[in-house]
Amino acid sequence: MRKSFIAIILILLDTLTLGIIFSTLPANIEAVLITLLLLYSEKIYTLHYDFWQEMKKILKALLLSYLIILSFLVFSDKLVQNQAYSIALYFLLLSVVLPIQKRIAKRLLYAISLFKTDVLLLGKKEEIDIFKRELKENWYLGLQPNKQHYSTVIIASKGMKLKDIDKLISQYLTTNTTLHVVPYLRDINFSNATIIEYSNIRYNTIQIENRLLMKRNIFIKNFFDYLFGILLLPIFLLLHLVLSLLIRLDSKGDILFRQQRLAKDGKIFVCYKYRTMYEDSEILLQNYLKEHSEEIDYYKKYHKYKNDPRVTRVGKFLRRTSLDELAQIINILKGEMSFVGPRPYMLNESEALGKSKEFILKVKPGITGLWQVSGRNNIPFKERIKLETWYIKNWSLWADFIIVIKTIKVVFMKVGAK
Repeated sequence: MRKSFIAIILILLDTLTLGIIFSTLPANIEAVLITLLLLYSEKIYTLHYDFWQEMKKILKALLLSYLIILSFLVFSDKLVQNQAYSIALYFLLLSVVLPIQKRIAKRLLYAISLFKTDVLLLGKKEEIDIFKRELKENWYLGLQPNKQHYSTVIIASKGMKLKDIDKLISQYLTTNTTLHVVPYLRDINFSNATIIEYSNIRYNTIQIENRLLMKRNIFIKNFFDYLFGILLLPIFLLLHLVLSLLIRLDSKGDILFRQQRLAKDGKIFVCYKYRTMYEDSEILLQNYLKEHSEEIDYYKKYHKYKNDPRVTRVGKFLRRTSLDELAQIINILKGEMSFVGPRPYMLNESEALGKSKEFILKVKPGITGLWQVSGRNNIPFKERIKLETWYIKNWSLWADFIIVIKTIKVVFMKVGAK
């Protein structure tokens, strides 16, 4: 009953938003109804999605709505000259307004406990604890653990015996409870996978692809790297002049710091950064480590120093804002790096990559990546490698878009920055 009530509220709010934006559009009632129908077909009113997954579904519905409404106006002779551009602007506006409106609405509903669904978590304690943290931090899902009263069950299958999973599925499906099963494999994003049905034997297979090693995806990724690199070039040149002046006034030395890094296929390239250290940095570091031996252990774990004496005053600002890495746009235009990808690892980190080395070095390194938006320097080196391999296995253009948006947030909030 409560689910239906929440769905009605969300539908009414979307109807109001669509009605306002489409108010000057010919056949505006049809436009509202078509858009609502497509939004409903994406199940955003009946299922609890993560914000980014729901946003993807909203954009998909809006794109289809735009094409259908434009076709409808053309065939009904209601399309005025140059109105196609205005309609496109309406939908571009909706692609921003609708996700924001839904986020605000759900936040308010969540605050008064309306947008909350009780869920029973089943599985090993370690897996349950992971879900509890996620449900607590990610309020947009609208799920809260409850062992007594619940309408949804999530079975985290990792570490469980197959017969125990089958027993739980049979048990909770008989109570008409909504049931979710978390796959045993956690390093594959099954939302990108294709389910193939073998109806005669009642089996299914999950088709999995290494998406970032496919030629068409490599072409798409390279195309957008060069496109955005060229578009950002005027802004980059302006910032380059400002940063060059600040670096020169702060300390002696070159504007750019050049260092050999590991590239795609294990090749070596010169990675550019704005200089953030003093010229005699190694002497400063050795003297510092003699007095602060704890920094040696810190470096072994994170491959960073907690308090690096080599960093200049301007360098601290550049690192804190990640502006030191802006120079890597040069590497992108040279075809050596991507905007999003694994970290460009240093040559002395080659062995530390272990068994993942060959896998990670199959793709171009990036200015930003999954580990940068997941805690940056707060994440141990081994955990970074896991995030890098997950990104490569599950790449999508949408994932790159999310990482770029999250990078902007991380930079402004200075999360894990040094």
